[in-house]
Amino acid sequence: MLNRNEQILIVEDDSQIRNFICYSLKQEGFSYITAGTAQGALSTLVTEQIDLMLLDLGLPDFDGMEVIKKVREWSEMPIIVVSARDQDKEKAGALDSGADDYLTKPFSSMELMARIRVALRHLKKAGSIRSQTNLAVGGLRIDLDKHLVYLDDNELHTTPMEYSLLSLFFRNIGKVLTTKYIIREIYGVGYGTDTQALRKLMAGLRRKIENNPAKPRYILTEIGVGYRLSDV
Repeated sequence: MLNRNEQILIVEDDSQIRNFICYSLKQEGFSYITAGTAQGALSTLVTEQIDLMLLDLGLPDFDGMEVIKKVREWSEMPIIVVSARDQDKEKAGALDSGADDYLTKPFSSMELMARIRVALRHLKKAGSIRSQTNLAVGGLRIDLDKHLVYLDDNELHTTPMEYSLLSLFFRNIGKVLTTKYIIREIYGVGYGTDTQALRKLMAGLRRKIENNPAKPRYILTEIGVGYRLSDV
């Protein structure tokens, strides 16, 4: 068993699923605290040092979506939703509210641990990313000061909109960005929800940064939800 410093809050009212998560975390050496209600989760967050929260949406006192919104008022800790709600609308709603990832029940211990490791890695990177102006994923690099993009050390010509889109992804490496969020950030709050312009913009950017745009390496599609800039 590994010896880890991170402490995880499990917010789950189903005892069978809660016990499964607890066992999985224990096997990986994580410390954890459990809560069966939304209010219990919020109280724990006030009194304990929590590094990541695993959150069910269907809680007995109030909806997990409200927990996400309340936590995001004061904390940027990683929040991974673990829910039986498998509709794209529910996933997008949780991510738009501030969740970092969404795992649909039932899930394996291996998948859960992989999501947790990714989220904790992003947490450690977050502070340094804010202060960095030169960021890279694989052979793709962006200079935020000079507004330049490089692929395998060759400068790429990008349009202002393509650059804005790519810089948005680099400021959120590894995080799923919903289509709604991207449209709001790129086109403004008054643009609406039409995704056609974003799809065209994405296609143009992928033609420039991907060896095979049909099988992208860098910007991955999260079907029905949005996109993610891979961090590997």
